[in-house]
Amino acid sequence: MSHDRQSTTWDGRPVSPEPPHGVSIVVYRRTDDGAEAAYEFLLLHRAHHGPDYEGDWAWTPPSGARLPGEPLDACAARELREETGLSLTPHATDLGSAEWAVYLAEVEADVPIRLDAEHDRFQWVSLADALRRCRPAVVANALRRVGRHLTTP
Repeated sequence: MSHDRQSTTWDGRPVSPEPPHGVSIVVYRRTDDGAEAAYEFLLLHRAHHGPDYEGDWAWTPPSGARLPGEPLDACAARELREETGLSLTPHATDLGSAEWAVYLAEVEADVPIRLDAEHDRFQWVSLADALRRCRPAVVANALRRVGRHLTTP
């Protein structure tokens, strides 16, 4: 990620000084539009600036900082559970990033989402809508890479 790295999270927890400093988990579900299978992606809206805020960092896939010494797989599972209530094992798709790792998780269409205090709402959206909402561009990069992989035959 190209933003300035912080030593603590929004709620005061320490961030790993060694890269990758955190993870993004691209959560998707399959939908059937009648003609062919399609995908929707889970976006979370951060509550920090209020429910009407639509600027940088407002919408993101589930993501968060890695604690010092925390294994990446454990960080991905923890962040997914904390932010969405989903208890599953995401799969690594991009561990080569120096700053941020990317994971992927598929869920059933009717899976319940339970938000944490950091987020005030969520939406399932198309890849095009997700890419439009996720700003700055660095936020959309994980979705772009994974989305292309899923939607390319």
